[in-house]
Amino acid sequence: MAKIGSEIKKDSDFQKNERAHLELLKSLRNSTDTVKEGGGKEARERHKKRGKMFVRERIEKLIDPGSRFLEVGLFAAYGMYRENGGAPSSGTVFGVGRIHGRPVVVVANDATVKAGAWFPITCKKNLRAQEIAIENRLPIIYLVDSAGVFLPLQSEIFPDKEHFGRIFRNNAVMSSLGITQIAAIMGPCVAGGAYLPIMSDEAMIVDKTGSVFLAGSHLVKAAIGEDIDNEALGGATVHCEISGVTDHKMKNDEECLATIRSIVSKLGKKPTAEFNRAEPKPPKFPSKEIYGILPADRAKPFDMYQVLARILDNSEMDEYKAEFGKTVITGYARVDGWAVGIVANQRSVVKTRKGEMQVGGVIYSDSADKAARFIMNCNQKMIPLVFLQDVTGFMVGSRAEQGGIIKDGAKMVNAVANSVVPKFTFIVGNSYGAGNYAMCGKAYDPRLIFAWPTAQIAVMGGKQASETLLAIKLQAMEKDGKHISKEQQQKLLSEIQARYESELDPLYGAARLWVDGIIDPVETRDVISSGIEMASYNAEIPRFNPGVIQT
Repeated sequence: MAKIGSEIKKDSDFQKNERAHLELLKSLRNSTDTVKEGGGKEARERHKKRGKMFVRERIEKLIDPGSRFLEVGLFAAYGMYRENGGAPSSGTVFGVGRIHGRPVVVVANDATVKAGAWFPITCKKNLRAQEIAIENRLPIIYLVDSAGVFLPLQSEIFPDKEHFGRIFRNNAVMSSLGITQIAAIMGPCVAGGAYLPIMSDEAMIVDKTGSVFLAGSHLVKAAIGEDIDNEALGGATVHCEISGVTDHKMKNDEECLATIRSIVSKLGKKPTAEFNRAEPKPPKFPSKEIYGILPADRAKPFDMYQVLARILDNSEMDEYKAEFGKTVITGYARVDGWAVGIVANQRSVVKTRKGEMQVGGVIYSDSADKAARFIMNCNQKMIPLVFLQDVTGFMVGSRAEQGGIIKDGAKMVNAVANSVVPKFTFIVGNSYGAGNYAMCGKAYDPRLIFAWPTAQIAVMGGKQASETLLAIKLQAMEKDGKHISKEQQQKLLSEIQARYESELDPLYGAARLWVDGIIDPVETRDVISSGIEMASYNAEIPRFNPGVIQT
């Protein structure tokens, strides 16, 4: 393998970049700490008085001591539902952890947030958890403590294909696929939500705190006049000794979690996908130097090879078509020992063999063609793909159109869409327009997709979008006979820019689950390694069929 990257001169520009990046990380950590508080101190105290552990304590107790919990959707609902008091992390915590060394998906309601009620984004987050379990054939553990659907928003969560009912459909599908589902009822479990644990393969219930019923005592009284309390209606004694709905009666949270661990420890082994892995080697250069490499001014170019040199094992890569299509870097490498195919946007301005200058971060016809061929090669060789996005889109203009940019772009999108090996995407900087699609955005089924704090996701950049939106607004106003002064135009532009810039923030995308989360760049190696390991648990990888790709 060829060495890439070099020692970095830590001059004033490097230090400026580093300061800016560390400030972003500080802000991110502050937001993380706030979200992890759940419903706040008072809500947690009330929760504790009921004899229940806090959701994050439950997860910590469930997974192997000292092991990593790769959380997904931490910032779901961030800044959303403010008129309803907010919903930190959408009232649900989920991710991939280890139980007796085996990767498992864990989904846990946070009852300190609106009693664990489901918001529309909560449903989307739970569907994402099931998707990860299905794609990777991982066991899934549900820690249920929820009052059910958040009724003021019921119309946005109940009847559609990707709404609440899809979760129960997935329960049935996962059982047919042989994916183990274990549910622990650790609090209320009401109405339609009752089906989730009972459609799991095995269900346990905590005595005196857990309850499950289609209608609570108040609704039963109103509907049929029966006077009964929730414990007598659907508590642990009823369902473990009379109805037989649940399988295990647990005296408290601790015993419940220990029993889940014991059951998981006895699961049999299934065939795995044998992705190539060698002895892991650290990069030759410190990963934290990425902070100083990425420019504080996102309009400035930088060398993606220097970033890759701080992620890849031994800072080595067998580059594919190194002298062709230079605005996209492709090559075979290793991360934590795992063989990977790298597809990364090059942000430096590059010079072609014809002496032409190509703008960094833009996908040209030659780079799209190269990337498509490389993706097909990785599928043939059973090598997982890693995409590093910093892309402003495909090249535009008459020359690009005459050169067939749409055809070549479609070729790349086709290869990404039909790729069957596991794909992992990291949004390093810009992620605009069709560039998001071609570089394996969320719509193209990456097994995991994370953003760095420097990421921006949108149809186009803020300046172009704001000026376009202003032009449309001015045109409409002029049709109504309104004359707008230069000062008013500038004020309108500032308002539009402020709104658009807020939507470019990676937290905005993470809140809506466009990405699985926002990570410190130094965590990238760990995420890739964890992702490939969990992907290896699904040995059923279909044959790659690229469909119709025009040449």
